Amino acid sequence: MNNFEDPRPMFVRALDQAQHLMASVGPDEYDLPTPCTEYDVRTLVGHLLTVIGRIDLALSGGDIFSIPTVTETEDVDGVWKERRAALEATLAEDSVLERVCRVPWGTVSGAVALNSYARELATHSWDLAKATGRLDTLDDAIATYLLPMTKQYLPADPRGGRIPFAPVVPVPDNAAPYDQLVAWQGRQP
Repeated sequence: MNNFEDPRPMFVRALDQAQHLMASVGPDEYDLPTPCTEYDVRTLVGHLLTVIGRIDLALSGGDIFSIPTVTETEDVDGVWKERRAALEATLAEDSVLERVCRVPWGTVSGAVALNSYARELATHSWDLAKATGRLDTLDDAIATYLLPMTKQYLPADPRGGRIPFAPVVPVPDNAAPYDQLVAWQGRQP
């Protein structure tokens, strides 16, 4: 597999972005609503802690549902660092890209799982940035990379039920990369 096919560099950029945004959240922002209507900032941060743990479990052959949808802790930084260290060890193995991974939407290769989870990290980073007024800190290269595969693997129709996304929100073709990415996933940019 050549570097152009290896999703790890862009996945790590999405991971770094999420980590940076989580670290920037102040205590006075935890109760703010987010565009992801099921979460406020506090529970979204807890969900991102779960996501990083589930990524490692998926890539390692573990049960991704062995940790709750939202990780509740007062030590966000400590839990993130612990789960990230485990994930980085898993990512360092070249065989990770070809591994068979069980994820909520099916069975996929490690490479496909990484791209899917990069999209989740990027989207929730946007949710967090939107809620806390930090949209200017987002890395547009991540959204640009993820948009074509998001459109390919997440159909415009049907939505709802088994496809847990709202209808596509129309945006101009020249809209900012993150606006296009989140609009395709049913969020209002």
